[in-house]
Amino acid sequence: MNAMRNRVQLIGNVGNQPEIKTLENGKKLAHLNVATNDYYTNDKGEKVEQTEWHRLTAWGKTAEIIEKYVVKGKEVAIDGKLTHRTYDDKNGEKRFITEVVINEIILLSK
Repeated sequence: MNAMRNRVQLIGNVGNQPEIKTLENGKKLAHLNVATNDYYTNDKGEKVEQTEWHRLTAWGKTAEIIEKYVVKGKEVAIDGKLTHRTYDDKNGEKRFITEVVINEIILLSK
């Protein structure tokens, strides 16, 4: 049960070209956004599509795979964990970010 405590699994489409950074120690960092779609029927019997956007981060070898093979529009499956962090922007205002840190990525579309 411990493995299920903070686990996120998503299948969706990449919404932007991944942003790749190489840190001073040579380690890679990737940021990307993935859209997931859900469908439901409203009170009028109409099928409604709801899109959710998820901010994803990957480190090391996973970031290298993303750099080589992932482009905007690609369908991916990810397994990761939900994280929250804060920082002060250039105006000194506190900002909050919720993101999924990727443990594993599977490339689904051709």
